[in-house]
Amino acid sequence: MSELPPVLWLQAFEAAARTLSFTEAGRELGVTQSAISQRIRLLEDRVGQSLFVRYPRSLALTPAGQAWLPSVQGAFTRLAEGTSEVFGPSPGAPVTLRATPAMQQTWLAPRLIHFQRMHPEITLRLVSAIWADDFGAEGADLEIRYGHGDWNDVTAECLGEERLLPVCSAALAAELETPEDLAGKTLLHAAGFAAGWPRWLVEAGFAGLEHRCQAMICDTHVTTLALASYGGGIALSHRRLLEASRDLVAPFELDMPTDEAFWLVRPSRRQLRPAAAALWEWLSQTSESPP
Repeated sequence: MSELPPVLWLQAFEAAARTLSFTEAGRELGVTQSAISQRIRLLEDRVGQSLFVRYPRSLALTPAGQAWLPSVQGAFTRLAEGTSEVFGPSPGAPVTLRATPAMQQTWLAPRLIHFQRMHPEITLRLVSAIWADDFGAEGADLEIRYGHGDWNDVTAECLGEERLLPVCSAALAAELETPEDLAGKTLLHAAGFAAGWPRWLVEAGFAGLEHRCQAMICDTHVTTLALASYGGGIALSHRRLLEASRDLVAPFELDMPTDEAFWLVRPSRRQLRPAAAALWEWLSQTSESPP
């Protein structure tokens, strides 16, 4: 650590390199232009190379400065993430909730509206995640994940059993009296579902019927729901999400269980801020009933 330049010098370099202006960097860091210039000079002396080319009215990074900048920015980013991960964001920061777009637009939407009416002093920030790799403790107070609940370093609370069933527009549902009527129709498949149309058709007693249907494969569940609402086909959806939809209906009562579920998740290594704890409690209490 003794070989590293002081953080103030590194901050001056990062801000000046990003803005290509000592004046803008000083304004951003709350110091004078001359203070930035002095810190950059000291930093260049420490590393033994020029970091900027100084023109009469502009700046440019030297090759050494260009090569070093990503490392400095990455270090500051990781430091910020680590600080948030251990200590949480500042008390007055928005409560960040990460979830899939389908969950946000259906089950979550009415609950968050009711929550904000009850807690107008709390600002919420929604972040979208689609694939498993999009989720992570950094940057979010709470998450709603879909899976088996076997994630490391988190506290997870299951939001209840999940069951899948076909959904479509009311107009298309009028054409479907039995599952056999799906023949010739478009089945909307969402990538990443462990249970899908072939399994549902087996449970309905029409194994292999998917081969007599058209197919469209989407990389997000929310896209299949949008297409279904426009009459573009029949999607499989969680009953939980259907209950919150205004545009979709279930043409058949048959649903099937899945061994995956939605989970309310928070990092286990830090205590929730009061505002985030209030949201956790609200979502947990309303998980099985309307808000």
